[in-house]
Amino acid sequence: MTQVSNQIRANSVLPARRTDIELHTADGLTLVGELALPPQDAPVATLVCLHPLPTHGGMMDSHVFRKAAWRLPALAGLAVLRFNSRGTSSVRGRSEGEFSAGEGERFDVAAAIEYAEFADLPNIWLLGWSFGTDLTLMHGLDPAVVGAILLSPPLRFAEPAHLAAWAESGKPVTALIPEFDDYLRPAEAQRRFAAVPQAEVVPVAGAKHLWVGDAETVLDEIVRRVAPGVAVPLPRTWDGPMSDGDMSAYADRTVAAFADVPVAGPEQRRAQ
Repeated sequence: MTQVSNQIRANSVLPARRTDIELHTADGLTLVGELALPPQDAPVATLVCLHPLPTHGGMMDSHVFRKAAWRLPALAGLAVLRFNSRGTSSVRGRSEGEFSAGEGERFDVAAAIEYAEFADLPNIWLLGWSFGTDLTLMHGLDPAVVGAILLSPPLRFAEPAHLAAWAESGKPVTALIPEFDDYLRPAEAQRRFAAVPQAEVVPVAGAKHLWVGDAETVLDEIVRRVAPGVAVPLPRTWDGPMSDGDMSAYADRTVAAFADVPVAGPEQRRAQ
Protein backbone atom coordinates (compact mmCIF):
# COMPACT_ATOMS: atom_id res chain seq x y z
CA MET A 1 0.00 0.00 0.00
CA THR A 2 1.46 3.37 -1.02
CA GLN A 3 1.81 5.98 1.73
CA VAL A 4 0.39 9.35 0.72
CA SER A 5 2.40 12.48 1.47
CA ASN A 6 0.32 15.41 2.66
CA GLN A 7 1.43 19.01 2.46
CA ILE A 8 2.07 20.63 5.84
CA ARG A 9 -0.21 23.67 5.99
CA ALA A 10 -0.66 26.47 8.51
CA ASN A 11 -3.23 24.47 10.49
CA SER A 12 -1.49 21.08 10.27
CA VAL A 13 -0.94 19.31 13.60
CA LEU A 14 1.68 16.57 13.51
CA PRO A 15 1.93 13.83 16.14
CA ALA A 16 3.30 14.68 19.59
CA ARG A 17 2.76 13.83 23.22
CA ARG A 18 0.88 16.93 24.37
CA THR A 19 0.14 17.75 27.99
CA ASP A 20 -1.64 20.74 29.50
CA ILE A 21 0.60 22.07 32.25
CA GLU A 22 0.51 24.63 35.05
CA LEU A 23 3.43 26.75 36.17
CA HIS A 24 3.62 28.09 39.71
CA THR A 25 5.47 31.35 40.24
CA ALA A 26 7.46 32.41 43.30
CA ASP A 27 4.96 35.22 43.88
CA GLY A 28 2.03 32.81 44.10
CA LEU A 29 0.44 32.78 40.63
CA THR A 30 -0.65 29.85 38.50
CA LEU A 31 0.09 30.12 34.78
CA VAL A 32 -1.42 27.85 32.13
CA GLY A 33 0.54 26.24 29.33
CA GLU A 34 1.28 23.19 27.24
CA LEU A 35 4.25 20.88 26.79
CA ALA A 36 4.60 19.09 23.45
CA LEU A 37 7.13 16.25 23.27
CA PRO A 38 8.28 14.12 20.34
CA PRO A 39 5.79 11.31 19.69
CA GLN A 40 8.16 8.49 20.69
CA ASP A 41 11.78 9.41 21.34
CA ALA A 42 13.25 11.65 24.00
CA PRO A 43 13.70 15.26 22.86
CA VAL A 44 17.09 16.42 21.62
CA ALA A 45 16.51 19.99 22.83
CA THR A 46 13.85 22.16 24.42
CA LEU A 47 12.24 25.45 23.43
CA VAL A 48 10.71 27.56 26.18
CA CYS A 49 8.55 30.09 24.33
CA LEU A 50 8.09 33.65 25.62
CA HIS A 51 5.27 35.30 23.70
CA PRO A 52 4.67 38.84 22.39
CA LEU A 53 2.91 41.58 24.35
CA PRO A 54 -0.43 40.39 25.73
CA THR A 55 -1.69 43.98 25.56
CA HIS A 56 -1.21 43.70 21.79
CA GLY A 57 -2.72 40.24 21.34
CA GLY A 58 0.37 38.18 22.18
CA MET A 59 -0.19 34.78 23.81
CA MET A 60 1.14 31.22 23.88
CA ASP A 61 -0.83 30.53 20.67
CA SER A 62 0.71 33.38 18.64
CA HIS A 63 1.17 31.77 15.26
CA VAL A 64 4.91 31.05 15.16
CA PHE A 65 4.76 29.39 18.58
CA ARG A 66 1.63 27.47 17.68
CA LYS A 67 3.31 26.14 14.52
CA ALA A 68 6.45 25.29 16.49
CA ALA A 69 4.41 23.21 18.93
CA TRP A 70 2.39 21.59 16.15
CA ARG A 71 5.40 20.65 13.99
CA LEU A 72 8.78 20.61 15.70
CA PRO A 73 8.28 17.65 18.07
CA ALA A 74 7.69 15.40 15.05
CA LEU A 75 9.96 17.07 12.49
CA ALA A 76 12.94 17.96 14.67
CA GLY A 77 12.65 15.96 17.90
CA LEU A 78 12.18 19.10 20.00
CA ALA A 79 10.22 19.65 23.19
CA VAL A 80 8.15 22.83 22.96
CA LEU A 81 6.93 24.46 26.17
CA ARG A 82 4.46 27.32 25.70
CA PHE A 83 2.59 29.24 28.40
CA ASN A 84 0.54 32.37 28.94
CA SER A 85 2.39 34.92 31.03
CA ARG A 86 0.57 36.62 33.89
CA GLY A 87 -2.80 38.06 32.94
CA THR A 88 -2.70 36.53 29.45
CA SER A 89 -5.48 34.41 27.98
CA SER A 90 -5.85 32.06 25.02
CA VAL A 91 -7.81 28.95 24.13
CA ARG A 92 -5.79 27.12 26.82
CA GLY A 93 -7.16 29.51 29.46
CA ARG A 94 -6.13 32.57 31.42
CA SER A 95 -3.06 32.80 33.61
CA GLU A 96 -3.52 34.46 36.97
CA GLY A 97 -2.27 37.94 37.70
CA GLU A 98 -1.98 41.03 35.54
CA PHE A 99 0.43 42.27 32.88
CA SER A 100 3.43 43.85 34.61
CA ALA A 101 5.41 45.47 31.76
CA GLY A 102 8.33 43.09 32.21
CA GLU A 103 8.70 43.42 35.99
CA GLY A 104 6.56 40.68 37.57
CA GLU A 105 7.13 38.55 34.47
CA ARG A 106 10.57 37.71 35.86
CA PHE A 107 8.77 35.16 38.04
CA ASP A 108 6.96 33.75 35.00
CA VAL A 109 10.22 33.17 33.13
CA ALA A 110 11.79 31.56 36.20
CA ALA A 111 8.79 29.26 36.66
CA ALA A 112 8.97 28.07 33.05
CA ILE A 113 12.70 27.36 33.23
CA GLU A 114 12.22 25.59 36.55
CA TYR A 115 9.45 23.41 35.10
CA ALA A 116 11.65 22.41 32.16
CA GLU A 117 14.56 21.68 34.46
CA PHE A 118 12.51 19.58 36.89
CA ALA A 119 11.01 17.67 33.97
CA ASP A 120 14.56 16.74 32.90
CA LEU A 121 14.10 18.38 29.52
CA PRO A 122 17.46 18.64 27.74
CA ASN A 123 19.29 21.62 26.24
CA ILE A 124 16.90 24.38 27.27
CA TRP A 125 16.75 27.31 24.85
CA LEU A 126 14.64 30.40 25.34
CA LEU A 127 12.66 31.40 22.25
CA GLY A 128 11.42 34.95 22.66
CA TRP A 129 9.28 36.91 20.24
CA SER A 130 8.99 40.72 20.47
CA PHE A 131 8.16 41.45 24.15
CA GLY A 132 9.27 37.88 24.82
CA THR A 133 12.76 38.82 23.62
CA ASP A 134 12.92 41.53 26.26
CA LEU A 135 11.89 39.01 28.90
CA THR A 136 14.57 36.67 27.60
CA LEU A 137 17.30 39.30 27.82
CA MET A 138 16.12 40.74 31.14
CA HIS A 139 15.25 37.58 33.06
CA GLY A 140 16.40 34.52 31.11
CA LEU A 141 20.10 34.31 31.92
CA ASP A 142 19.71 31.21 34.07
CA PRO A 143 22.34 28.49 34.59
CA ALA A 144 19.92 25.93 33.11
CA VAL A 145 19.55 27.87 29.85
CA VAL A 146 21.86 26.95 26.95
CA GLY A 147 21.11 30.01 24.82
CA ALA A 148 18.52 32.31 23.33
CA ILE A 149 16.79 32.87 20.02
CA LEU A 150 15.16 36.26 19.58
CA LEU A 151 12.41 36.88 17.01
CA SER A 152 11.86 40.54 16.11
CA PRO A 153 13.58 41.97 19.20
CA PRO A 154 12.47 45.59 19.78
CA LEU A 155 14.95 46.15 22.63
CA ARG A 156 12.28 48.27 24.23
CA PHE A 157 12.45 47.05 27.83
CA ALA A 158 15.89 45.40 27.87
CA GLU A 159 18.69 47.77 28.84
CA PRO A 160 22.46 47.83 28.12
CA ALA A 161 23.16 46.07 31.41
CA HIS A 162 21.13 43.07 30.28
CA LEU A 163 23.05 42.85 27.01
CA ALA A 164 26.29 43.14 28.94
CA ALA A 165 25.32 40.23 31.17
CA TRP A 166 24.61 38.01 28.15
CA ALA A 167 27.90 39.12 26.61
CA GLU A 168 29.76 38.10 29.75
CA SER A 169 27.98 34.75 29.88
CA GLY A 170 29.24 33.77 26.43
CA LYS A 171 25.99 31.90 25.81
CA PRO A 172 24.81 31.84 22.19
CA VAL A 173 22.28 34.46 21.14
CA THR A 174 20.68 34.53 17.70
CA ALA A 175 18.46 37.46 16.69
CA LEU A 176 16.22 37.02 13.63
CA ILE A 177 15.53 40.51 12.31
CA PRO A 178 12.81 41.17 9.70
CA GLU A 179 13.87 43.45 6.88
CA PHE A 180 10.74 45.56 7.40
CA ASP A 181 10.41 45.30 11.16
CA ASP A 182 8.26 47.92 12.89
CA TYR A 183 10.74 48.50 15.73
CA LEU A 184 14.29 47.33 14.98
CA ARG A 185 15.61 46.75 11.46
CA PRO A 186 18.78 44.86 10.50
CA ALA A 187 21.31 47.73 10.34
CA GLU A 188 20.27 49.10 13.74
CA ALA A 189 20.12 45.58 15.16
CA GLN A 190 23.73 44.99 14.10
CA ARG A 191 24.73 48.15 15.95
CA ARG A 192 22.76 47.39 19.11
CA PHE A 193 23.80 43.74 19.36
CA ALA A 194 27.47 44.60 18.86
CA ALA A 195 27.45 44.81 22.67
CA VAL A 196 27.12 41.00 22.68
CA PRO A 197 30.15 39.75 20.72
CA GLN A 198 28.80 36.21 20.34
CA ALA A 199 25.39 37.41 19.13
CA GLU A 200 24.43 36.34 15.62
CA VAL A 201 22.18 38.83 13.85
CA VAL A 202 20.28 37.22 10.96
CA PRO A 203 18.42 39.59 8.61
CA VAL A 204 15.39 38.00 6.95
CA ALA A 205 14.64 39.55 3.58
CA GLY A 206 11.07 40.68 3.00
CA ALA A 207 9.88 39.71 6.48
CA LYS A 208 7.85 41.85 8.89
CA HIS A 209 7.44 41.88 12.66
CA LEU A 210 4.57 39.39 12.67
CA TRP A 211 6.40 36.86 10.44
CA VAL A 212 3.19 36.22 8.52
CA GLY A 213 4.15 34.10 5.53
CA ASP A 214 7.63 33.48 6.95
CA ALA A 215 6.97 30.97 9.74
CA GLU A 216 8.71 28.16 7.84
CA THR A 217 11.86 30.26 7.51
CA VAL A 218 11.76 31.03 11.24
CA LEU A 219 11.32 27.38 12.21
CA ASP A 220 14.20 26.34 9.96
CA GLU A 221 16.50 28.94 11.52
CA ILE A 222 15.50 27.85 15.03
CA VAL A 223 16.17 24.19 14.32
CA ARG A 224 19.48 25.01 12.61
CA ARG A 225 20.74 26.34 15.93
CA VAL A 226 19.11 24.25 18.65
CA ALA A 227 19.22 20.89 16.84
CA PRO A 228 22.13 21.08 14.38
CA GLY A 229 21.89 17.36 13.70
CA VAL A 230 18.50 17.83 12.03
CA ALA A 231 18.54 18.60 8.31
CA VAL A 232 17.00 21.89 7.21
CA PRO A 233 14.95 23.08 5.49
CA LEU A 234 12.44 20.97 7.36
CA PRO A 235 10.11 18.78 5.30
CA ARG A 236 7.09 20.55 3.85
CA THR A 237 5.16 17.29 3.56
CA TRP A 238 4.31 14.54 6.05
CA ASP A 239 3.73 10.85 5.38
CA GLY A 240 2.17 9.94 8.72
CA PRO A 241 -1.00 10.83 10.60
CA MET A 242 -1.85 14.51 10.66
CA SER A 243 -4.82 16.46 11.99
CA ASP A 244 -6.09 19.99 11.46
CA GLY A 245 -6.01 22.60 14.21
CA ASP A 246 -8.78 25.18 14.62
CA MET A 247 -7.26 28.52 13.60
CA SER A 248 -10.49 30.51 13.85
CA ALA A 249 -9.86 31.30 17.51
CA TYR A 250 -6.58 33.01 16.68
CA ALA A 251 -7.16 34.95 13.48
CA ASP A 252 -8.34 38.27 14.91
CA ARG A 253 -5.62 38.38 17.55
CA THR A 254 -2.89 37.64 15.02
CA VAL A 255 -4.01 40.51 12.81
CA ALA A 256 -4.33 42.93 15.74
CA ALA A 257 -1.28 41.72 17.61
CA PHE A 258 0.89 44.76 17.03
CA ALA A 259 -1.54 47.62 16.63
CA ASP A 260 -0.07 51.00 17.49
CA VAL A 261 -0.84 50.85 21.19
CA PRO A 262 1.62 52.86 23.30
CA VAL A 263 3.61 50.81 25.78
CA ALA A 264 5.90 52.55 28.25
CA GLY A 265 9.51 51.48 28.09
CA PRO A 266 11.94 51.70 31.04
CA GLU A 267 12.64 55.42 30.65
CA GLN A 268 8.94 56.29 30.46
CA ARG A 269 8.17 54.10 33.47
CA ARG A 270 10.86 55.79 35.55
CA ALA A 271 9.38 59.18 34.66
CA GLN A 272 5.91 58.20 35.82
